[in-house]
Amino acid sequence: MSDCYRQHMTFSDDRHFMEKKNRHIVSFVEEDSIAMEMGIEPGDELISINEETISDIFDYQYLMHDEHLDVLIKKKDGEEWLLDVDKDFDEDLGIEFENGLMDSYRSCSNKCIFCFIDQMPKGMRQTLYFKDDDSRLSFLQGNYVTLTNMSDADIDRIIKYHLSPINVSFQTTNPELRCRMLGNRFAGEALKKVDRLVFEGSGIELNGQIVLCKGVNDGAELERSIKDLTRYIPNLQSVSVVPVGLSRYREGLFHLEPFERDDACEVIDLIQSWQKKIYDEHGIHFIHASDEWYFLAGRDFPEAERYDGYIQLENGVGMMRLLIDEFNEALDDFSQEHSSDLCSIQREISLATGKLVYPCIRKMAEQAMEICPGLTIHVYEIINEFFGERVTVSGLLTGQDIIKQLRGRELGDMLYLPENLLRSGDDLLLDDVRVPDIERELGVSVGITGSGGGDLVSTFFGIETD
Repeated sequence: MSDCYRQHMTFSDDRHFMEKKNRHIVSFVEEDSIAMEMGIEPGDELISINEETISDIFDYQYLMHDEHLDVLIKKKDGEEWLLDVDKDFDEDLGIEFENGLMDSYRSCSNKCIFCFIDQMPKGMRQTLYFKDDDSRLSFLQGNYVTLTNMSDADIDRIIKYHLSPINVSFQTTNPELRCRMLGNRFAGEALKKVDRLVFEGSGIELNGQIVLCKGVNDGAELERSIKDLTRYIPNLQSVSVVPVGLSRYREGLFHLEPFERDDACEVIDLIQSWQKKIYDEHGIHFIHASDEWYFLAGRDFPEAERYDGYIQLENGVGMMRLLIDEFNEALDDFSQEHSSDLCSIQREISLATGKLVYPCIRKMAEQAMEICPGLTIHVYEIINEFFGERVTVSGLLTGQDIIKQLRGRELGDMLYLPENLLRSGDDLLLDDVRVPDIERELGVSVGITGSGGGDLVSTFFGIETD
């Protein structure tokens, strides 16, 4: 499947994300595929396979394992075709659907005290307010689910189809506290579903997350949760601990205090003490503090080996350690390969980034300028005025804050923005400002830089690296 069409499966198209379709309409047919050979076209509807109704993408993928298929298709003119298909075990029909999940998206039924969506201002695009809590998205996209939306039948299907890994938002293993945190009287009981996944699931893997709220599930409650969750090793491969995100739009919501430096030190110390115990017994570190804790505590990031292969990278665990190591390696390789060219480079650029990673990016820029006298890099820290100064990650920056804070600054020949500012496959930021709007307002060309260390080296020097 080509990259441009894979985006349908990651729900990057807002129009399809909010639709609740149970009709399985074909949107694309691959060249030289079984579907093309059989005359299936975009706009056709899949009715059944082997006389079984298709509920969602997992039914479809499961039935695709059969080597003989009777595929019932309804053409756009209403005519029904029953297609007799013989294929290899791992062969697909070669079609994609308008609704990537092939079913309604399950919204969250919880009222979590820490929910960031509840802390967003009014007037943003509709899809930003959608709260999913769908185990199928956990498998497809890595989303975290609370288990409160899952029935016994859902657990049965996960076990039957051996869907793995499943990512679970635990928050706490104290059932009563979990009910209060999630605002759902069934939230404590839902934890028993983990037992089924682990002990009946025949090797189903899970990853966990704890959103830590000061004075709520930290301290002794966090220690209890870590201890309880170790019983699921090795099926439960990792658990990340992330600090609650607090925007300035919290009027009428549960009162939560921000973590301070001493709090972060206590969290890191607790996690590291458990890492040692668990590693000695199981050979993995298992429980991980997200990068924000180390920034807040003013401590160095752990060495790469402590991240167990960066299993929680997408959850902000080890991202900075990996970036620093990748950057240093790429910079060394670049300086050796282009040593004769470094003195001839004349380049002035700028980068905008969030408060959290600004010190690291600035240090990297300084390293690059040290080896290349003709290179000037302006790194600008953008304060998140839109959501509030306590929101420090670059992925939640808005176009209006970037424009306001960079107007009149030295930007050089190109301003670079991190790719996580943009909606997948688009040039749109959270506040619906587009990249061309920023270019027009600031009078500078805007480029997008990737998230890896090699990407930064390429951005700094304007030369592609391996």
